[in-house]
Amino acid sequence: MAEEAGTDADDACAWAERLGWAFGLIAEDPAVRGAALVHLAEAQKKVTDARARFNEIWRLTRTLVADEYREPAFLQARQRYQQAQRRSLPDGVWGGPVDADLAVWPGLPYVLLFLEWEARYPLEWTRHAKAWSTKQSLIRDVVRAPQEEAIKAKLTDLVEIVVHRAYRCKDREYVRVARAVDSADLRGRLDRATDSDSPWARCHAGYVLWLLERPDLPNTRHVWQTWVAGEAAALM
Repeated sequence: MAEEAGTDADDACAWAERLGWAFGLIAEDPAVRGAALVHLAEAQKKVTDARARFNEIWRLTRTLVADEYREPAFLQARQRYQQAQRRSLPDGVWGGPVDADLAVWPGLPYVLLFLEWEARYPLEWTRHAKAWSTKQSLIRDVVRAPQEEAIKAKLTDLVEIVVHRAYRCKDREYVRVARAVDSADLRGRLDRATDSDSPWARCHAGYVLWLLERPDLPNTRHVWQTWVAGEAAALM
């Protein structure tokens, strides 16, 4: 059964059956997003309930049997918990393939969806599925999959969206993405952002362009803070 397979083994149909509803989270229509948020809340409640049941079974079996990890009730509760997680966010996009070609992994559209949701509707993402470490790890993962033009285009859009807004936790990770999909198109978008009326856009886009010109310079917190300090000083 697909429901019992690993997240890296499922086909596109299995992913769509579990998480196809989540594309409503990035819809322009507020009503569509609202319906998707209701679905998400229901899915997250099922995760919470399944986790509580799993923990209850675990506490009982560990005191009653010698090896609780082989107890059928424990295994069943764990499976139900895992199944609930895979139908929710952010849990459903965890555990992508480590060595496989990420560009053809059927879970990649849902990873990109989760990142696009955070980029386009950050307040809704924060309220309903905030997971900074997941955001960071997914950004680092997608850098391994920029070969396809459609993937490059999506990642380029994400970089542009992010540089135009106020800085959010882990946004600096998008420098990795910019370096992976560097192109004349991306640099043109960043150039235009540096002429924006928004000081955030000017700062962020300038920083990314500066690092694109310096591929050997590490994207560290110190380098970022030095850049920001220089930008602030230039405005004084």
